[in-house]
Amino acid sequence: MPGQKLLSGKRYKILIVITTAIIISFLFPKGESLESEVTIGSIWIQDDLIAEFSFPIIKQPRIYQEELEKAKNSVYPVFVIDDSEVKNNFDSLDQLKKLMKGEFPLIRKNKKSLADVFSFLTETTKETFYSLNEKNYQPLDQYFGDIEQLLNEVKQKGLLDIQHDKISKNIITIRTGNVDRIDNKFHFLNRSSAITFIENTINKKPYRADIKRALIELSGYYLVPNLKFSQQLTDEELEIVKDKVSKYAGIVNENERIIAKHERVNPETKLKIDSYKIAKGEIISDGGLLLQWLGKFLHILAILILPSIYIFLFRKGIYRNNLKITIFAILILWVALITFLLNQISIPDAARLLIFIPTVSMLMTIIFDSRVGFYSTVITSLIGGALRGNDYPFVIMNIIAGVLSVYSVRDIKNRTQIFRSFMFILLGYAVTITAFGFERFESWQKIFIELSFAGTNALISPILTYGLLIFFERIFKITTDLTLLELSNFDRPLLKDLARKAPGSFNHSLTMGTLAEAAAEKVGANPLLARVGAYYHDIGKTISPHYFVENQLTTNNIHENISPEESTKIITEHVEQGVEIAKNDRLPQEIIDFIPQHHGTTLIKYFYDKAIKLHGEGKVDPTKYRYPGPKPQTKETAIVMLADTCESAVRSIPEPDIEKVENLISHLINDRINDKQLDESPLTFSDIRKIKEVFGSILLGQHHRRIRYPKQEEMEKSE
Repeated sequence: MPGQKLLSGKRYKILIVITTAIIISFLFPKGESLESEVTIGSIWIQDDLIAEFSFPIIKQPRIYQEELEKAKNSVYPVFVIDDSEVKNNFDSLDQLKKLMKGEFPLIRKNKKSLADVFSFLTETTKETFYSLNEKNYQPLDQYFGDIEQLLNEVKQKGLLDIQHDKISKNIITIRTGNVDRIDNKFHFLNRSSAITFIENTINKKPYRADIKRALIELSGYYLVPNLKFSQQLTDEELEIVKDKVSKYAGIVNENERIIAKHERVNPETKLKIDSYKIAKGEIISDGGLLLQWLGKFLHILAILILPSIYIFLFRKGIYRNNLKITIFAILILWVALITFLLNQISIPDAARLLIFIPTVSMLMTIIFDSRVGFYSTVITSLIGGALRGNDYPFVIMNIIAGVLSVYSVRDIKNRTQIFRSFMFILLGYAVTITAFGFERFESWQKIFIELSFAGTNALISPILTYGLLIFFERIFKITTDLTLLELSNFDRPLLKDLARKAPGSFNHSLTMGTLAEAAAEKVGANPLLARVGAYYHDIGKTISPHYFVENQLTTNNIHENISPEESTKIITEHVEQGVEIAKNDRLPQEIIDFIPQHHGTTLIKYFYDKAIKLHGEGKVDPTKYRYPGPKPQTKETAIVMLADTCESAVRSIPEPDIEKVENLISHLINDRINDKQLDESPLTFSDIRKIKEVFGSILLGQHHRRIRYPKQEEMEKSE
């Protein structure tokens, strides 16, 4: 099938490795000429570094940002004087006064027209003006004069179009034409303070209370700001001062020595070296950039080839499954992406410790084994260090912390054990951070900052491991040792069902589990997988347990009364039913494979012989008396097949001894070999020999002679 070819084809393997290398090579810092990463306090062991050309020294990002902030703080909000709206309001106020003078004589005849004039006022204020009659409308000139005077005073003081508390700074800029005036914002009025000023002034007048209220409201209506904030001008000022902040701290001239051999790297020389690398990268031609990218690609490809060779030579199970190789690629790319993102943002150098390489170490150990976890730690550390500019201390820190995390989950028994890795990861980082800190004469403050980031890594890595482990188990259908340990719990519903409904089959499975685990350990297979597979190999017998002799409590065998064809159908059905039960319970495919493969295509000889006796030689088709298969495909399923055969047969020996047991085991296993049942499994003849030895010692020990109790025969016969 195409899907199976994809999961095992060599082309896909090569494609994964090359694609991963290509993607990572694009994640290197852009434009820089990366010879090596230097750290403050280290010794420059290369020849004197001489500048091949003049270049500017780039300021430290922190210093540049501080200068930018200082420059931005020197810019104040810009307000522009705009009296146009104020002038329009004075004209409008004058027209209102004229209208009121013209309408007042007609107030009693046409009150509606006056209401239209005052439509913008409240009803209370309208009534106040309605109350004015021909005798007292003459003071209108005085009232409007007061309003005009107040508005003029507000204009002279300056009225801001923003409330004081909404202006970010206390100092503002007032721009008149091309002239700027710096002043305190509280020297000017805003609407709240202007209204208060109007109220205080009018309340001092000897007018009726209703007249005062009306004048205050009318003044407030015509109150408009003449100092207007300009976001555009403020932004322009910000851009001007930002452009004035230089990104450079100086210049290195052509042929000037940047650093001498055996000289210690200090902050100043590090800036020069980093600036030189960037400048060198910027002047590279297109052809040079292509060669540089090719160098990065070959750099990463060379690193990825190391685990590829290891997997090809020593981990055939992983090599044959491209789905598992894809997991490698995903985790390596994940580390590369985190490193790339951290390179893009301006953060403390200690933040490199938030690249969670120990998470990859633990995941690889749990999913595969500790050796694969070790290799993964080294590879991801090297790739992360390469993306950090060949950062040697980074590589060493993560290799030590990652390897310690591998040891912490090497013999993991439950998921909560993941969290004990915290101390191992923290220890690894703490030792290396302190060591490199002392070597470089770094301050205690910097060491403590790095330790705090390392502590964060140590805390988060187990949590990430726990979450990602579940993700990989579900999405990629990976069966880890943790999953197998959980399945080996006898409180699992299927095993409880087997123990309750088919106790004989359950005990048979337990014995097989012991045999399979011991044999798998001897031949380099997965002992835990073999044991758990043995536990579940016969779960199909829970459907009709009484048809199987180990579950029959009486000497009457049901199969004596039915035809061999029907017996064969019943017996073979337990395989099909077992697979269906396992799938319904969502058992991993690795465990489901044990159910059909432990029988392979073996002949059900008892019923085949019975059929021959009934129908005669040559009249019985042997293919109808064979299990449907497939034959065992792995060492573990082959071991369980042999354990199933041998355990049942040895249990039937009346008085077992060493010779009987060993001869029977040898005969039964040879019978499976001659029947070609092991042809598709990776077992060797050396493995077969070891399996025979293990089975013999265990089965003989389980079926040893026992001393009968005095009068035991009488006790067996009487109640």
